[in-house]
Amino acid sequence: MPNRSRPKRASSERPLRKADDKPKILDTKIIYQGKVFSVRQDRVIEPGGVEVTRDIVEHRGSVVDLPVFPDGDILLIRQYRHAVADFLWELVAGRVEERESRPASARRELLEETGYTARSVKQILEIVPSPGFCTERMCIFAASGLREGAAQPEEDERITARKFPLAALEKMIRRGTLHDGKSVSAILFYSRFLNSK
Repeated sequence: MPNRSRPKRASSERPLRKADDKPKILDTKIIYQGKVFSVRQDRVIEPGGVEVTRDIVEHRGSVVDLPVFPDGDILLIRQYRHAVADFLWELVAGRVEERESRPASARRELLEETGYTARSVKQILEIVPSPGFCTERMCIFAASGLREGAAQPEEDERITARKFPLAALEKMIRRGTLHDGKSVSAILFYSRFLNSK
């Protein structure tokens, strides 16, 4: 009978990576430079010795706002997303501008897209939405002490804002009617780890 050892369970206490387990970049070039992101092509020897060519989307990073009202409702926005040819309900989000801190970005995006200002924005989570090809890191902020005001959307933005009870959002996620990745991650994280029911 073959000796089948069970895989070892990963420990959150120690890193799985060795100090010398780093990629070796053989060649890199920028193949596209745009306003929001650029694309570079790397020829690299990855940890483990595999030599490959990777197309990487370089993105400065973004912020996501999870606006929570005193009654527990959460504010979402709805807008058209041409990449998926659909209108999506999602949390407020946007890219971090040059020389702008992430909390400042979170406050700016909330004001621009909804008109709300927040007494407090606190980072609760960081996610990497597409690590297979994109450098983007999304910092998710819980926004509280909300005060209503006039939205200041960009010229190409057509946004509708609406408050939802947390239970309704959980049902939307379960049914697949709310399927924006950053929003699902933030709402479920908040529901599971931060919301005191």
